[in-house]
Amino acid sequence: MMSYHIVAFLAGFVLDLLCGDPVWLPHPIRLMGGLIARLEKGLRDAGQEKNEKRELWQGRILAGIVCVSTLLTVWLMLFLTYQLHPCVGVAVETVMTYQILAAKCLRVESMKVYRALREGTLEEARMAVSYIVGRDTECLDEEGVIRAAVETVAENTSDGVIAPMLYTALGGPVLGFLYKAINTMDSMIGYKNDKYLHFGRAAARLDDFVNFLPSRISAYLMIAVSFLGGKDFSGKRAFYIYRRDHRKHASPNSAQTESVCAGALGIQLAGDARYFGRVVKKPHIGDALRKAEAEDIRRTNRLMYLTAWLSEGLCLMLLLLFYKG
Repeated sequence: MMSYHIVAFLAGFVLDLLCGDPVWLPHPIRLMGGLIARLEKGLRDAGQEKNEKRELWQGRILAGIVCVSTLLTVWLMLFLTYQLHPCVGVAVETVMTYQILAAKCLRVESMKVYRALREGTLEEARMAVSYIVGRDTECLDEEGVIRAAVETVAENTSDGVIAPMLYTALGGPVLGFLYKAINTMDSMIGYKNDKYLHFGRAAARLDDFVNFLPSRISAYLMIAVSFLGGKDFSGKRAFYIYRRDHRKHASPNSAQTESVCAGALGIQLAGDARYFGRVVKKPHIGDALRKAEAEDIRRTNRLMYLTAWLSEGLCLMLLLLFYKG
């Protein structure tokens, strides 16, 4: 079984780099999102008065149902397909691994912002970046749009690529999809606002927990790549800014790869941002050695791809050592 897992792990990674996320292909994350939305609607009665304790328990129940149903569904699919034939099982595991990773999707969506900046208008760039960030984008200037895109690619190098890759290497698509389910819950209900402060707390804390080690592994992999990736990056500065700024975020994990990226490129990220019309105060990450430019979006994608290849290679080495041992 380990040899099948290794083949599927590599094939799924390559398939993600080649195909990304075609809009015509049904994606399990959309099914997870639908399940989360239906459970929220079913658990939260709009007619009930606001009650902190009840909302906390409702959020815990939702998180438990989503996690258990994801584990059981993925495990059952893999078990049945491998029982049918090993080749069928490997094919299904490969497709699952491919759908867990998001390197090309992240690159494609962020490069839409790059092309809008280079060939279109600022309004088009604001619209393009609005699809990949949670902040308000209608008031962003050109540098603000660039920084928003760079921050998203940098942060999602961990959340969308390295973390799911590590969990999939460790426990196959069962753990990989469990991670994606937790990450999806956090992105839908893990907000610190009036609606989700209590209801989404379980999802937010689960996401912090499962990302704690992967985000730090991702940061050190990105630092290594910054030393090896050529003149576009400064490994020495990436390490310095990481050590100084990796705690400058409300989340314990989000500033890990953002700080490395800011240092590697020599630009300043983060700072105050508007969410739903309200300005949220945030510290800056990195030093403004120069203004952010559109090319930084391309550079950050290259940094993300190199980090993904390094992580994939190290995971495969460890899997092969374990298999031979």
